Amino acid sequence: MRLVSEPVRAIVTGASGFVGPYLVEHLGSQGDEVHGVDSTSGPDLLDPQGWHALFESVRPDVVYHLAGWADVGGSWDNPHAAFRVNAEGTMNVLLGARPIQGVRVILVSSADIYGTVTPTELPLTEDSPVKPRSPYGASKEAAEAIARQFNRGFGVDTVIARPFNHIGPGQTPKFAAAAFALKVAQCERDGGGTVTHGDLSPRRDFLDVRDVVRAYRLLAQHGTSGTTYNICSGKDTQVTDVLQMLIDEANVPIRTLTDPDLIRPIELAVHRGSYDRLAAATGWKPEINLRTTLADVLAHARATVINEVTDTKQENQ
Repeated sequence: MRLVSEPVRAIVTGASGFVGPYLVEHLGSQGDEVHGVDSTSGPDLLDPQGWHALFESVRPDVVYHLAGWADVGGSWDNPHAAFRVNAEGTMNVLLGARPIQGVRVILVSSADIYGTVTPTELPLTEDSPVKPRSPYGASKEAAEAIARQFNRGFGVDTVIARPFNHIGPGQTPKFAAAAFALKVAQCERDGGGTVTHGDLSPRRDFLDVRDVVRAYRLLAQHGTSGTTYNICSGKDTQVTDVLQMLIDEANVPIRTLTDPDLIRPIELAVHRGSYDRLAAATGWKPEINLRTTLADVLAHARATVINEVTDTKQENQ
């Protein structure tokens, strides 16, 4: 894809997931013509002919490939499905894109492929060794390898994005920040209460999803073909601080309590990346601080709780 600043025609896969709506909105705000597809409106990831037909119809300038298996924990029980969706699915998207002259594919990978690291290995750069510990991470590593092969062997213009922990309003409570926010909102509804949690000692590199989608579009414009870019804050924050920031926003007294059932058998102590390569290529840097992100996450959780109460009242009438 040529490096351009004017609006382009884009396809976003996984458009109805957590990140997809944010990306679709951001691209639209920049004047891009956006075709968002998901499992109900587009081809199945394991349907190569479906992707070929879609790309021939739309003729996109850029494809943002967000769709895939996203449940890290669930991949342990379904490694075959996770691998097929993320690796074979990526191949099918790339096969569909291959005949389209000038198209650029932004493959959204994951920092999970770095696996278990020690503090001496931080910050993680794009040249750090990848050693995934989950089937999900292995499937993402395979997807990256496929994208590089298509770039080198078939000449498909691919750029790989490796986002770290991104959070924001609307994220599923399977993730810590969203789960904490929902529990805080429920405590507010009840006039107080207790937030249960697992191990709060790990440190993670948290980034607002709205900063992430800005990076994706900038990579479509200015990224170097065949290159991988970390998308991260460059800071690590202890999970206990995330919970405390949410409690600080609460309007009722809240206690905390460790729930042994929420403690994972294996936990990574610290994770932090470097976004130097991304900044050098695009000028990107994080703009939204963590407290602002968490306040927005809590506001969304409050709205969710209010809607649940309203729905319950209507059902009982």
